[in-house]
Amino acid sequence: MLLLDLKIAKGSLAAHKLRAVLAMLGVFLGALSFCGVQHVSQAMYANAQAEADKLGPGLFAVLAGQVRFTHGGGPRAQDTQRNFTVADARALADGVPGALSLAPFYQNNLPVRAGDATVTTQMVGTWPQYQDVRSFHAGLGRFITEADERDMARVVVLGRKIAERLFGSAEAAMGREVLVFRARFIVVGVMEAKGRDLNGTDQDEQTFLPLSTFLRRAANQTWITGAYLKLADGADIAAAREAAANVLRPRHHLQGKVDDFSTMTPADAMQLRREALDLVQTLGLITSLISFAVGALGILSIMVLMVQARRTEIGIRRAVGGSRRRIMRQFLLEAGIMAGFGGTFGVLAGLGLTAAVCALAGFPYVLLPGFSLAVMAGSVLLGLAAGAYPARQAAAIEILAVLAPQG
Repeated sequence: MLLLDLKIAKGSLAAHKLRAVLAMLGVFLGALSFCGVQHVSQAMYANAQAEADKLGPGLFAVLAGQVRFTHGGGPRAQDTQRNFTVADARALADGVPGALSLAPFYQNNLPVRAGDATVTTQMVGTWPQYQDVRSFHAGLGRFITEADERDMARVVVLGRKIAERLFGSAEAAMGREVLVFRARFIVVGVMEAKGRDLNGTDQDEQTFLPLSTFLRRAANQTWITGAYLKLADGADIAAAREAAANVLRPRHHLQGKVDDFSTMTPADAMQLRREALDLVQTLGLITSLISFAVGALGILSIMVLMVQARRTEIGIRRAVGGSRRRIMRQFLLEAGIMAGFGGTFGVLAGLGLTAAVCALAGFPYVLLPGFSLAVMAGSVLLGLAAGAYPARQAAAIEILAVLAPQG
């Protein structure tokens, strides 16, 4: 009996192709947007988590000035402060509980020249411990050493993209000279490819010098941008923040004044990124639900038209023994088939769209098979719900009202 109903449904949909396609279209768009938004959002979450991991496990940063992160983790506004010193950084390493490693740093955007090629890079002066604290290592050659820092050596470690722009390849940069502040520096290493971190910084466009070299030979200053600390696993972040404040406030004479420094962990930037992504996901899901609602109305209206157009067919089926229950089931089956096909094609298109977006944006591809199957099943249920009223209309048609002679 069910096979016969399916055969009749197939014939009916084939006879009304345009109406069937129009009915499917709304559900298709709803499933496409619903599946696409969810998968792309999850891919963005995964990408944000990967960027947070690039900041380094157990990272705790104390930065000069009041730092405010934008939603999405992009560029940050920072008040200029020139009272954060290497001595402050050392005091933090001693005073913050769970601190394992310390890497004070100063950074500024500066040009680097090699021959006729000049590029602007984020110059970072720091200690050898930077590699461990930030989980960012030299891919070729070596990083800054204790001897470099002690001797204020004129050595430089280039980011991968900077090396390629100046010399064509990372390998070609090794041992070459570059000009920084009109002084000659020897390239002793090229960093591994790392990409952007959660703050939006392209780590492949950074250049590293010994901190002492940067402060004394290049910038001629004593203040730094901040300090990175690596905390032990399970360290209490709230206690670390409080300890940092207890160390720096007396040293900066801040009694009765607001802090002139900021603390930051990957979780802070991640939280803001999640808030932005949650908003995007919510708006996308609202749009998807609206598309599904339009799709349901489309199926409802198309099915009502089909009932009116097939009154004679329904009357004949009733005359030859077709029950009201079978008539109703027939139209529910047709509505479910249209919605099911629309939802299935929409999910497949959503997965394809997600793959394209992830490939273009460089996001990790995330597949949610359970969610995709749920959208398909939900599409069928939506079709059944939208087709219930037209099915009842069809089942209520009287035999005589259809077959009686007109006039």
